[in-house]
Amino acid sequence: MTNNKSKIYTILRGGFLTEDNAQKNWVFIIFLAVLALVMIAISHSVDKKVQEIGALNKKNKELRSAFVANRSELMNLKMESSITKALAIKGLKAPTTPPYKIKVIVN
Repeated sequence: MTNNKSKIYTILRGGFLTEDNAQKNWVFIIFLAVLALVMIAISHSVDKKVQEIGALNKKNKELRSAFVANRSELMNLKMESSITKALAIKGLKAPTTPPYKIKVIVN
């Protein structure tokens, strides 16, 4: 029991970092620190991408609603009644006689 206590006490005091073969321990600690930094950097990158995706989704919804509004406005403008109203302002009216076919006979 005292052997385990002394080992724990040595670890808590940092004795494993000052021993003769402590180089392996330092390398492992530096490896863990670099790994933690890489993990933090990746986490920040993922958060940034999630925010960017959210902004793009919002812009996509806005553009889609603008597209639908423009398409419905175009459908209203293409209606015959809208065209005749616009031409009536310029002084043009729809013809009262129907169009007729011109037949060309080739010999």
